[in-house]
Formats: sequence, structure tokens, C-alpha cells
Amino acid sequence: MVHRSWSKGFTKENHPSIRKISETMKRRKVDNFSNWRQEAVRTGRIRTHFPALPQNGDLAEVIGVILGDGHIEKFPRTERLLIFSNSNNRGFVKRYSDLVEKLFRKRPYVYKQSGQNCVRISIYENRISERLGIPTGSRKNIPITVPGWVARKKPYIIRYLRGLYEAEGSYSIHKPTYTYKFVFSNKNQFLLKNVSELLKVLGFSPHSDTLRVQISRRNEVLEAVKLLRFRRY
Repeated sequence: MVHRSWSKGFTKENHPSIRKISETMKRRKVDNFSNWRQEAVRTGRIRTHFPALPQNGDLAEVIGVILGDGHIEKFPRTERLLIFSNSNNRGFVKRYSDLVEKLFRKRPYVYKQSGQNCVRISIYENRISERLGIPTGSRKNIPITVPGWVARKKPYIIRYLRGLYEAEGSYSIHKPTYTYKFVFSNKNQFLLKNVSELLKVLGFSPHSDTLRVQISRRNEVLEAVKLLRFRRY
């Protein structure tokens, strides 16, 4: 005989009796987790202080990868950072889960999206958006600027671009036609412009359209791939 959990498939919002209990406790302002929460704060299991993140190359790269293919969700009491990766790119997953842990001092949850060829790197914490300088929600059409502290130092520009290219970049060589391409693709026009301008700061000659920024000169492609350490984990 198979025993099934009485609560399988239910939440406190859609189970009739549990929802009634939850609403009663909310109305009476009863918090049955109060003691546990206070103890968790005292012992450090729940953080109440969130210092600014260090402005260094690691942060520049993580900001880049999030802008390229990441997302910050806002919830009533916290925020969630998500970075997406192809399931086969284990080097990407390890690099950015390690960098997130190093910056936030918290090991992210890494899991494969059910039924999809996608791995998610995820952490929950307060003030993620504020500390990264990245807005929550969709960024498709909103203005995106390069952080001033990144733009002032070439090593930080390189790390910032590396994050962007690791998320949304591609590198291809077609020897029969002697064609070389190093491409960054994105739908945000402000981000495309930023990438183009930063590549010029580094001495490259990109050309762009509404979907991509591309370097096509053989020597520049090889130099850019090497400089950004593209796909080198």
C-alpha cells in the first residue's frame, strides 16, 4: 500500500483548512516562527547586515555575466539572483558559482532546470540589486550604463567584457573562406552600445547592428579571444 502525503500538491494558499489557519494567524498578527527567527539572527543563520560588495575584477565580471544572461527577482522579503548556463558548460557553472560564493560569502544553489538543457546558479539575499547596481526584472529596453569604477580601469573593463561574452558571446572560424568572428549578441541596445565602445577603448574595431556587436579582423579576433580568456576555465 502506497501512503501519500496529505499535503501533496497543496500550498497554504490553495488548501482550504490550512489557508483558513494562515489567514487567522495573519489577522491576529501571530508569528509562530518568531522565536526561531530571533535565534537564527542571533547565531548568524539569518543575516541582517549586507555590506557593499568589493569593487574589483571579480565583481566586474559577475556584473557582466548577469547583464548578459542573468536575472534578479524581487520578493516581499528578499531577492533572488539567477545566472543561466548550458548544461554541458561545466566550466562556466563552476567559475560563476565560485565567483558568486566569493563575492556574497554564500554558496549558491546550482541545479538543472527540469526538462531543459539549462543549469541555474541561484542565491537568495536582501539588497542584491542595490549592491550590484542592476535593476530587478526585465532589462530588455531599459538604459544600462557601465559602472564608473569599471570604465576607469582597463583590467576591470576586460573582466566586465569577459562576463558579458561568456554569457552571450560566440567565437567561430571558417578556414575555407578565411572568416573569423567574435560576436556578442543581446536585445538591449544600450548594452550593445556599451560593449562596442569598451572594445574600442581596448583598441579593437567592432561593427554592430541591432542584435550584435562583431569583431571580424583575424588578428583582432584572436587577440580579443585571448585577452578576455574566452571559454578558458
